[in-house]
Amino acid sequence: MEISTYQKVFEKYLESIIENEQNLEPRNLYDPIWYIMSIGGKRLRPVLTMMGCDVFKGDINSALPAALAVEMFHNFTLIHDDIMDNADLRRGKQTVHVKWDVNTGILSGDALMVMANQYFEFYEGESFKKIIKLFNETALKVCEGQQMDMDFEKSNGVSLSEYYKMISLKTGVLIGSALKMGAIVSNAKDKEANLIYEFGLALGIAFQLQDDFLDSFGDESFGKTIGGDIVEGKKTFLMLKTLEACTPEEKLKLLSANSTNENEIERIKWVKDLFKKYKADVLLKNEIDFYTKKAFEYLEDMKMPSEKKLILNSFGQYLMGRKI
Repeated sequence: MEISTYQKVFEKYLESIIENEQNLEPRNLYDPIWYIMSIGGKRLRPVLTMMGCDVFKGDINSALPAALAVEMFHNFTLIHDDIMDNADLRRGKQTVHVKWDVNTGILSGDALMVMANQYFEFYEGESFKKIIKLFNETALKVCEGQQMDMDFEKSNGVSLSEYYKMISLKTGVLIGSALKMGAIVSNAKDKEANLIYEFGLALGIAFQLQDDFLDSFGDESFGKTIGGDIVEGKKTFLMLKTLEACTPEEKLKLLSANSTNENEIERIKWVKDLFKKYKADVLLKNEIDFYTKKAFEYLEDMKMPSEKKLILNSFGQYLMGRKI
């Protein structure tokens, strides 16, 4: 199946849910939920749940409630992240807390998290136990990753190992869990379900590393404002590697992201040049390659027909297809 086919199946299912439940009361609780759920996105996480089911010969329709739960949880995190970041736009549209207000955003986000749990009630017995356990573990890890990311903003002593732990919790675990949920729905063996989780986790880390690279050295056609992480002084791989190698004077300037009178464009250029001076960009490309290859090694260890492996391989190539 093409990725677009999974997306179309999921969109049709989501539209039917919204159509059936869009008049739930009170409207100021539920309208923001259907708003955030309907304003687009690539639907990568629900696609992964359907894909995880498909590659183990399950019926993708049986994975739709779990796929919706994963997408609901993802959007719950987006509502709350936007509040914490004071973000005005999400996918080119007003964020929930701007369109309504902060209190509504918090409450609608909470309700969305509860609704995600409700969609797991479609499953029974051992499948339900495994999925709800995985989901709760994943949700807590994502919160841990978010807190670490926030803590890093106030710390000048962040290590690379801490950074890797943060991105694996904040990004990797949800990608791995989305795939594993699909495997559980299809009654895959535990060993295979764990391997597809590790495949997703490694791919998620590679994806986040690539995202960090593109923030500094990408093309704005990807929808990213180049240098945003630099302006905010985020502790990315590029920043941490450069801090390890640069002079004390350069380090002091690097860590003064929000306390300098320097022109923003000039600062971005200076920092990018410093990244290149210490070859942090080259080292990051090597790390992206390492985790991408690691993901495909897990894929090779899975016991499934070659045409099913090709589905996962194609998704990995698609996810990492943004030019760096």
